[in-house]
Amino acid sequence: MSGALDGQVALVTGAGKGIGRACALALAAEGAHVIAVARTPADLDRLAGEAPAGSIEPWAEDVRADALYTRIRALPRLDVLVNNAGTNKLQPVLDVDDDTLDMLIALNIRAAFKVAQAAASVMARQGSGSIVNISSQMGHVGGPRRTVYAMTKHAIEGMTKSMAIDLAPHKVRVNAVAPTVVETPMTAPFFLDPAYREAAMASIPLKEVLQPEDVAAAVVYLASPGARLVTGTSLRVDGGATAI
Repeated sequence: MSGALDGQVALVTGAGKGIGRACALALAAEGAHVIAVARTPADLDRLAGEAPAGSIEPWAEDVRADALYTRIRALPRLDVLVNNAGTNKLQPVLDVDDDTLDMLIALNIRAAFKVAQAAASVMARQGSGSIVNISSQMGHVGGPRRTVYAMTKHAIEGMTKSMAIDLAPHKVRVNAVAPTVVETPMTAPFFLDPAYREAAMASIPLKEVLQPEDVAAAVVYLASPGARLVTGTSLRVDGGATAI
C-alpha cells in the first residue's frame, strides 16, 4: 500500500519502542506525517533518524498528563491515532498489589481513553479520521497471572465498540488490533524464562512469535482507505491463538 497515507497526519503514543516504534515507521513509510509521542527524547531521536527525512515530529510527553491532551486538542488536523502506550506486570490474582492495579488502570485504560477522546475531538471537527487502539488477545480471553492486564484490555475492546458508534456520525472510524504476545523490549524479560516461551509457542497454532512489524501492518490497513467501512471491530493478529 505504498503511499496509502500520503499527506495524512498520524499520532502514535508509546512510539519510542516496540509496537509503537514499528507503527510510527510503517505509517511514515506510507507517506504520513507522524507525531511520535514518548517520554524519552533519545528514543524519539533514534526513531526520527530511521524514518524518511522530516516524517517524524517528536513529542516528549507523558500520556497520563493533561498537557498532552491539551496539545492534541489544539492540532489543526489529525487523521490517524494509534493509541498504543501501555504496560503489563505478571502477577497471580492473589498477589496483585494496589500499586500495580492503579498503574495498569491509569495507563492502559484512563490514559488510553483520554488520548482517544482528545484525538476524536479533532477528527470530529474535521469530519474524518481513524482511531486504532492497541488491544491484546487478552482482551478476548483470559490467562494466568494476567487478571489485571486482561481486565484493562477487555476495557479497551468495549471502549472501541462504543466509541465507534458515537463517532460514526462524524465519519470517524474506531478499531482495535489485538495481538498475541509480541517480542518487544517490554516482553524480552518474559521470553528469557524457558517455561514462558514454551507456553507462548504452545498457544499459537502458527508456531511463530509475533514481531512489532506484524502488528504495524494491521494498523496501517485499519488506518488506510482500504478499511473505509471497517469500524467497531478488533483485528486479532495472534497466529490463531484465540481460535483454540
